[in-house]
Parts: sequence; C-alpha cells; structure tokens
Amino acid sequence: MHRLNVKKLGFAFGLTGTIIYLGCMIVMATAGREGSIIFFNSLLHGLDTSNIIRMDIPLLEVLMGIVQTFILWWLIGASIGAFYNAQIKIKK
Repeated sequence: MHRLNVKKLGFAFGLTGTIIYLGCMIVMATAGREGSIIFFNSLLHGLDTSNIIRMDIPLLEVLMGIVQTFILWWLIGASIGAFYNAQIKIKK
C-alpha cells in the first residue's frame, strides 16, 4: 500500500473547504436572503435556517471565516492522512 502525503492531503482538504465557503458566499450574494434560506433549507434536509442566516457580515469576519475554514479542513485532511498511514504501519 502507498502512504499518503499528510501535508498535501491537508492542503487539498483546506482548499476544498475554502471553495465551499466561497460558494456559500456566492449563493448569498446572488440569491439574496429569501433565496439563500430556500437553498440552505433544501440542502440541509428541511432544517430551518431563516433564524441563523445573516446577510450583513463585515468584511473582516468574512476573511477570518475563510482562514478558519482553511485551517479546520487542513487539520481534518491531515488527520485522515495520519490515521491512514498509521493503519498501514499496523498491518505490516
């Protein structure tokens, strides 16, 4: 079996999470509040998001959200890679 590069996998997860975050921003910017509520309610199997969607998010909060999302998903990807690699060592 081949070992995963933990840093690369973490980076791939981080970029993927960041792209999803940016996609949410585009939905909110183009669909407006009501369209965003409809979109996210259907995406989340009918969970009512009308009370938690904010449309007036400051730029600094958006930038911090992008950075935090990247870091969180990088850690998730790196953890998956590390667990996978540890599992390979055990089987040998």
